[in-house]
Amino acid sequence: MSKKILLHICCGVCASAAVERLQREGFEVTGFFYNPNIHPIEEYRRRLEAAQQVAAKMHFAIEEGPYDTESWFAVAKGMEQEKEGGRRCQVCFRMRLEVSYRKALALGFGDFTTTLTISPHKESGLIHRIGKSIDKEMFLDYDFKTGSGFKKAMQFSKEQQIYRQHFCGCIFSVQ
Repeated sequence: MSKKILLHICCGVCASAAVERLQREGFEVTGFFYNPNIHPIEEYRRRLEAAQQVAAKMHFAIEEGPYDTESWFAVAKGMEQEKEGGRRCQVCFRMRLEVSYRKALALGFGDFTTTLTISPHKESGLIHRIGKSIDKEMFLDYDFKTGSGFKKAMQFSKEQQIYRQHFCGCIFSVQ
């Protein structure tokens, strides 16, 4: 019998390697696409569609959280000029993990984690500390970039022709 886990998904590309690892370890994955930080709406839709394509190809359920941009702008207020990886990212990670945690509880899951750690541009230790501060038992601190996770995700995207974004998603990170 597999154990159920809710996986916060930031994008389809990142989900591929994370889901592959979790499934290999015996988890039944349900994806949760919750990203009110992604702008503009067209970019949000492209990433959601990519996540749905990955879910179909890898045979896992996926749910979409609310696209609550007002709440995201409220938590990011005053940090618009922060550089990538700064305080704005920390509050963004916390917001998305807290909502994912509440979703995991509502669905009766015993564990949750996030694809955010697959990016070489994100500090896994910080994400783990935030997740553990939300619930030290339920948050599983995977570093999905280990074992060539990021490389595998990029290869999957290329082979399956899944949309791959070129910025984190936040309007303030667009270069």
